[in-house]
Amino acid sequence: MHPAVCWWRRIAWRGACALPSGTFPDAIRPRSHQQSFPPNSTSTRCHSSFFAATDVQRFCGGHLSSVGDSKLLPSASLTRVGQLSGREFSSSSKASHKMTASKYQIAERGAPNSTDYRVYFKNENGQSISPLHDIPLYANDERTVYNMVVEVPRWTNAKMEISLGEGLNPIKQDVKKGKLRFVANCFPHHGYIWNYGAFPQTWENPDHLDADTGCKGDNDPIDVLEIGSRIAKRGEVLQVKILGTIALIDEGETDWKIITINVNDPLADQVNDIGDVETVFPGLLRASVEWFKIYKIPDGKPENQFAFNGDAKDAAFATKTVAETHRFWQQLVNKEVDNNGISCLNTTVDGSPYLVANDAADEVFAKSATGGNPEPVSEALHKWHFGSENSYSKL
Repeated sequence: MHPAVCWWRRIAWRGACALPSGTFPDAIRPRSHQQSFPPNSTSTRCHSSFFAATDVQRFCGGHLSSVGDSKLLPSASLTRVGQLSGREFSSSSKASHKMTASKYQIAERGAPNSTDYRVYFKNENGQSISPLHDIPLYANDERTVYNMVVEVPRWTNAKMEISLGEGLNPIKQDVKKGKLRFVANCFPHHGYIWNYGAFPQTWENPDHLDADTGCKGDNDPIDVLEIGSRIAKRGEVLQVKILGTIALIDEGETDWKIITINVNDPLADQVNDIGDVETVFPGLLRASVEWFKIYKIPDGKPENQFAFNGDAKDAAFATKTVAETHRFWQQLVNKEVDNNGISCLNTTVDGSPYLVANDAADEVFAKSATGGNPEPVSEALHKWHFGSENSYSKL
């Protein structure tokens, strides 16, 4: 049995026994992201996002030396795994074609585990870009494969998100009451239970009343859950296909959660719509709804609500929803609507009033913070929360 399937059979249901860390298969064992730089370093750290199935395609170190010297190597010297291809891919076909690895890089700024920490994005030529505006939503010509920006790798707790208000929209950690925010471990779940992120070039318009949910949008790019077996990396750009969606109602706002799978996952050919998810990943949909329902309870908030009684909608419905949020983004980046505090600075959107030259974008990156005071490791990482859906206690 595939490790991911085996795992979901064991713990997807409330009351299941928690597995000790030593019993997890290697492919899905919770692990922290191994940094390749000193934890308190203030130098610029640059990594390749040419992520394939292994961890060896990394690009780091000497070419970005210090705060005062942030020159990148010429593009010819970058390790290239490949460009996105326009190969045919059908989300309804059982024989999906594999995609080549992403062409984007990340550059980390500021001390890790501090409020100054940021993850910026660069293209294959080393030029600064916005992951929200400059990475295309669609990864193939047929518009059946999508680019997903990973904000939170599976099993981790740090609530990382694309920063809407900052130029170039780097990934940063959410802050609550001046402290970095982490999601609680609500038994039997540890951190985020999928690779979690967003679709670029999408926006849930807070002035649009959704006809299906009866609520307005949450002013964010649309959220994405990637359910494949591989643990992704923060800042990675995955190519995924849409399987369905859950409609979370978060404090009165529509907050779509698009369910996807990496097209290169070993099980990708077996899942093409929402019904396949329950067959191949039994218990995952129920576990996902439960996770979103209870994850804020340890913070003293009530359980979240859902449209459609928490039932997931199919791939066709989800695809239509994503296309709508893409149109909202087009209105946003073309200044047809108020920007609602979102920085729309970009380097690739032709005709956008917010379009800037590459050197202007690089200047924004160069001026970003490089210091920061790391916080102690959060106690949230080591606590379980038990109880009913209405009452959770700390261990």
